[in-house]
Amino acid sequence: MVGMLELRKISKSFEDFSLEEVSFSVQKGDYFILLGESGAGKSMVLEVIAGLVRPESGSVFLGEKDITHEKIQNRKIGLVFQDHAIFPHITVAENIAYSLHRGTLSKAEKHAKVKSVAAELGIGELLARKPETLSGGELQRVALGRTLIQEPDILLLDEPLSSLDTRLKGDLRRLLRNIHRKGQTILHVTHDYEEALALATKIAVIHAGAIIQSGTPEEVFSHPKSEFLAHFIGVRNFFPATLVTLNQKQFAYINNHLPLRILTDEPDEEGFVLIRGEDILLSVLPVETSATNNFKGIVLEIVPHKGGVEVTIDAGLELHALITRESLTSLGLVAGSSCWVHFKAGAVRFLRG
Repeated sequence: MVGMLELRKISKSFEDFSLEEVSFSVQKGDYFILLGESGAGKSMVLEVIAGLVRPESGSVFLGEKDITHEKIQNRKIGLVFQDHAIFPHITVAENIAYSLHRGTLSKAEKHAKVKSVAAELGIGELLARKPETLSGGELQRVALGRTLIQEPDILLLDEPLSSLDTRLKGDLRRLLRNIHRKGQTILHVTHDYEEALALATKIAVIHAGAIIQSGTPEEVFSHPKSEFLAHFIGVRNFFPATLVTLNQKQFAYINNHLPLRILTDEPDEEGFVLIRGEDILLSVLPVETSATNNFKGIVLEIVPHKGGVEVTIDAGLELHALITRESLTSLGLVAGSSCWVHFKAGAVRFLRG
């Protein structure tokens, strides 16, 4: 399917970095997140799309139009920079209205448009203020307003939440969801996979200048296709493995000796297995369970984790289980305790090597 925005094999080399045939498409109405570590090439991709950087090869299409060599001002694209790039010497209203100076709107029409955008962003009372008096969250809203007033076909956001505290991040996430619900197509780059989960309808992961996986959040986060991505998104139970079929049942052998029962359509081969921490159940004594993988182990470590605690168990391999604080109290586990580890065959995911 041809996207509303489509990158086709974009390459660009620098002294110590290069984009390598970056390709993906953003459909109209998507909240598309480009996810990757610092230095992976995320911001460079945005600059190519916006026209600030010219690729050495490849094409950028907006709809059916090739805009690879189009002038910046002729691209129906709005870019919000990570550092806001607000003009410090003029008011909020003048910052938001800045891009309207080239148009043919009357003074009254410009004023009405600025008021409308400011109201939508919750900064209507700030229009007479100077940027130096604003908080980081308010500056981000002004930067959004200055871009949205141009009515771009696609809104590009460069790490828009990175400089905000937790409360302000939540406020801005809600605002961005609302802007998206009103029909704005968004391409947002971030290094924060939780941010991606909270906002994205589609995700592409970039690593060392290349796209390594793309799809819906569920496809990307539940089925990472590389060891890098699994570790990047915080999946700790990720092991080299060999698939072996015995008596019409498949097992994933870890370190060539520890078999895990697995349900997969993959042929017997070498690769990796992944087990989410929240799919692992713990008990102090053996219990009747539908889980086909049951191991006795020793608790090595218990550390706080968002939403609960992470319990690390040596059960022939080092497994990391995510449980609630209430469950930890009920089980009475401490470092050095023995316990049982349980997980279903369906919880073991196999990735080709």
